[in-house]
Amino acid sequence: MATTSIEQSTRAYETWLRRRLDGEIVEDDLRKKHEKMAEGAFPFLRATYWRWAETILDVCPELARAPAVLAVGDIHLENFGTWRDVEGRLIWGVNDFDEAAEMPYALDLVRLATSAVLGCPDLDAGDDICTPILKGYANGLAKPGAVVLDQDYDWLREMVVVPDDERADFWEDIASLKAGKKPAPNRYLDALRDALPDRNIALTVRPRSAGAGSLGRPRWVGLGKWKGVLLVREAKAIVPSGWTRVHAAGSKTHGPREIATGRHRAPDPWYSLVGDIVVRRLSPNNRKIEAAKRPEDLARRKTLRAMGHDLASIHLGRVDHAAAIKQDLSKRGAGWLRVAAERAAKSVRREHKEWKRAWKAR
Repeated sequence: MATTSIEQSTRAYETWLRRRLDGEIVEDDLRKKHEKMAEGAFPFLRATYWRWAETILDVCPELARAPAVLAVGDIHLENFGTWRDVEGRLIWGVNDFDEAAEMPYALDLVRLATSAVLGCPDLDAGDDICTPILKGYANGLAKPGAVVLDQDYDWLREMVVVPDDERADFWEDIASLKAGKKPAPNRYLDALRDALPDRNIALTVRPRSAGAGSLGRPRWVGLGKWKGVLLVREAKAIVPSGWTRVHAAGSKTHGPREIATGRHRAPDPWYSLVGDIVVRRLSPNNRKIEAAKRPEDLARRKTLRAMGHDLASIHLGRVDHAAAIKQDLSKRGAGWLRVAAERAAKSVRREHKEWKRAWKAR
């Protein structure tokens, strides 16, 4: 097991993060992250990918020799959402690649299953969670491709329709953003302007606090009107994956761009990586489902199968590792994912309790 405690690990990671961000770290957001880490085991998992990267091969050493792929890394139930591709089709799938890196493919499967075990504790880890994930993954290895909702997946299309009250909430949240204590650095302004349909659109730029794992990194939102209607762009700092920080120090941050545009993806045309800044369009139509609000939808077997399918398609996006992955899966035997996910969930719960106890004692 890792020799450092969760408190020591957090301090070390945040020291590294401050150095990588060169003075741009948002200290108020770090405090919010610490609070989220104390809320529950699922929020703790979401907020601490760096710790997962440090410990998972101690918790599940049998996964270390699985074939390596360009993987998502920080995969979990809430890391799926919708967007429109260049054809205007409604696409659903993984929509956050901040921690992407090359690692054993099995780690993505275990982390996704672990997030479901923690986020939906009433479900059976085997039949309800791991079995549909693996079935979807096998289907994705056999027939990789984007999850396009315009013609198929009518059940999923109905699930992700954005109701009027959520649209209103989105625009209220955007309208509530306040000016920061300091203006956005020029590189963020340039990245936001370059993401507009017309670079001459006048922008109002505001800081934004969102997410869990990325709290602490600067995040700026640009608001402007085009053709008389408000549009929104976001620019967020990115740092090397927590995986490469531990397992491949000095690796270049190339994962997010390559994985987001893999050959089996129907990518979001408004997602881009400009140096060390991720830029994307914000819209009420770019929707994800939160585990705290609708766990029954995320935990449906159909949904978990779709998640497994999309994950396989992503893993085959750069190099076709299908044969190697199938061979590895055939050797692991029945129940391997359940055993690994339950072991990982137990570790996460233990560290969450340690963190919550220490956080309350502050």
